[in-house]
Amino acid sequence: MSASKAAHTARRWLYLVHRWIGIITCLLFAMWFASGLVMAYVPFPDLTETERLVGQEPIDWARVGVVPAGTVDALPLTIPRLTMMAGRPVWRMGGHGPDLCAGTAKTVAPVSGDEAASLAKRFARSTAAGQWRQIERDQWTVAGRYDQYRPLWQVDLDDADGTRLYVATATGEVVLDTTRRERGWNWVGAIPHWLYLTILRKDRPLWRQVILWTSGIAIVGAVTGMWIGILRVRLLRRYARGRLTPYCGWAKWHHLAGLLGGITLITWIVSGWLSVDPNRWFASPGLPDAAYSAFAGGVAPRRAFDLARLAEVPSARGITELRLRRADGRTILDLRGPHGRRVLLDAAQLAPVHLDESRLIRAAGRMLPAYSIVGADRISAEDEYYYSHDNSLRLPVLRLAFDDPSRTQVYIDPATGEIALETDRIRRAYRWWFDALHCLDFKGLGSVRPAWDIVLWLLAGLGLILSASGVMIGWRRLFRN
Repeated sequence: MSASKAAHTARRWLYLVHRWIGIITCLLFAMWFASGLVMAYVPFPDLTETERLVGQEPIDWARVGVVPAGTVDALPLTIPRLTMMAGRPVWRMGGHGPDLCAGTAKTVAPVSGDEAASLAKRFARSTAAGQWRQIERDQWTVAGRYDQYRPLWQVDLDDADGTRLYVATATGEVVLDTTRRERGWNWVGAIPHWLYLTILRKDRPLWRQVILWTSGIAIVGAVTGMWIGILRVRLLRRYARGRLTPYCGWAKWHHLAGLLGGITLITWIVSGWLSVDPNRWFASPGLPDAAYSAFAGGVAPRRAFDLARLAEVPSARGITELRLRRADGRTILDLRGPHGRRVLLDAAQLAPVHLDESRLIRAAGRMLPAYSIVGADRISAEDEYYYSHDNSLRLPVLRLAFDDPSRTQVYIDPATGEIALETDRIRRAYRWWFDALHCLDFKGLGSVRPAWDIVLWLLAGLGLILSASGVMIGWRRLFRN
């Protein structure tokens, strides 16, 4: 076969592959772009920390009693939380063990439907609950992070927002809230975008393979389309009447939108494909448990903390959640309340905690004893990895870099002793390959509104024109007779 004939055959196959993959995937692309726009403004339902702290009752310190030994044993790898449940304090163990009644150390008993409805009303400050039923999972609780709470009580409240709360049967804790608006918009947002139907998503390995194959095939369609678009455009020796493209009608719109938005299309679909970690390229082991124990100063001593004394501490009034933590060899009471209220007290003395930054850095050095800290900065502004969209992160923080093979970086809040972020070479790569490329999650851009919105709508608009014109071309190709 001559070189010219081989080139002609290759070019013909290029067109055929793009045509038929495009017919299959352009409808998917249109759906992904449209649903992605919805997701940018209506995220998937979740119970945020702010919502939880507002919904919980203020802790009645007089009823707390002595902290059960099991909660201290959980430190530092698990952070026990003390909250109220139907007027009595309860330790939430976060999967480390069964939730415990504060003071008595008895396991929290499973709740009935009536009890779940009562707990939901207390949480939402509602006067009436509608229907409730016990479920294993539904569209909003299909994710694996709810497995530790199953089965769940689904409680519908009689309010104007159509609020639905989910209460863990075993513990009585409210783990999710949704509203009618969230549920409605997510049917045209996250659910089609993630192919998140319950029947598919409940089998995570199957769902992951579906995402990998559909987005993988779409990548081939996008790359071949970009290739053809470049081959067919003429910038110098133009077509008749000075046109850049030989096409007319929908094909012209498809060609021009592809030239302008093709790179965006390719980066979005490739980053979406990478989001489910093909071939486990982004599987990061993270720091071992021993590293966190070393930083915290070892396992907490088995001693009783008389939390009932907090009833006499003015700063503890109105607090709705307490977390036990370890930092710098001390056990710390992390008191949290609504509207961002936060107080840190030494567990033994019930006095405000003041941590020494140099000691925190030395403690961090024990996390990876075989390696050294090669960089230690106190940063007062967010960086490329420690950032938010609404400037809500605590600053300043200590940023420590290690010389281990993973190039680990640890961000420590010097006021609280918390490890605010742990990252390594693999996680930093994922941050750029997915968060930046797929979500336009660049430091600074996300918090500059409406600049981010303009960029998003411009790029998504090009993608919608490209995919919608492809749908029309495919429709005519299939049904032209």
